[in-house]
Amino acid sequence: MATCLITGGAGFIGSHLCDFLISKGYSVICIDNLITGNISNISHLLKNSNFRFIEHDVTLDIRIEDKIDYCLHFASPASPVDYLKLPIQTLKVGALGTHKTLGIAKAKGSRYLLASTSEVYGDPLVNPQPETYWGNVNPIGPRGVYDEAKRFAEAIVMAYHRVHNIDTRIIRIFNTYGERMRKNDGRAIPNFIDQALKGEPLTIYGDGSQTRSFCYVSDLIEGIYALMGSNTHEPVNIGNPSEMTILELAKKIIEMAHSKSKLTSKSLPADDPKVRRPDITRAKEILNWQPRVSLEEGLRKTIDYFKVISI
Repeated sequence: MATCLITGGAGFIGSHLCDFLISKGYSVICIDNLITGNISNISHLLKNSNFRFIEHDVTLDIRIEDKIDYCLHFASPASPVDYLKLPIQTLKVGALGTHKTLGIAKAKGSRYLLASTSEVYGDPLVNPQPETYWGNVNPIGPRGVYDEAKRFAEAIVMAYHRVHNIDTRIIRIFNTYGERMRKNDGRAIPNFIDQALKGEPLTIYGDGSQTRSFCYVSDLIEGIYALMGSNTHEPVNIGNPSEMTILELAKKIIEMAHSKSKLTSKSLPADDPKVRRPDITRAKEILNWQPRVSLEEGLRKTIDYFKVISI
């Protein structure tokens, strides 16, 4: 049985990845310090003999005696609310955490997968964004703590691949949503759903004309799994290329939640991207992957989940 080490495994995406890999017959070791993750996301796995949880900060030394076949580094605050509140922790997990986990991969001979982000493209001047685009990032702006942490992480992963011949993968994750997102996550979909279910005004930043592309979590997990089994070392975008404005999203959620909520606006945050849409040509060609879940289906499942956790 192959063993996967997943950092950030109690988080939104990490916990879904734990579930998926266990369902595929892997043994999973989950590490999380729970600053943004939640033990409730993995509580159903704690009695599973193929699952082990270790509460630990991955920026510190990690000591694991087990063999590790795959090292999947998903630890990091990922929403603007979190990384603006935890800027130093975000930088440390991108730099020190990536270094520590690469050390494990080197020592154990593991295949290594870095969870990077579409935020490496910053406020892009190219739309959609292909993996060959180098980005437009403000390194000293408030969002730079996340953007540059992930850009550094990609750089050190490629350095370990070139110098130490580590078998590495890099996934650039675009906006993902689904069950286990927190109501106070700070990102558009959980914010809008929570406000709509409460009948509160939905908060639009700027005029709502900025665009995003939203990928349901099960599609993302299948993309991660396909990348794990691939032979590519270059970054691969995983996301849904269907683009819409934030204003359109807000109106759709109000409609689907059968809410009477209105819209309210606040000023646009610094360096907020005007557009965000993945070019998934590489994922289609190399991984034979593309998203399958429609926005309507994914939103319905997510709204139903938020109704339950709001009770």
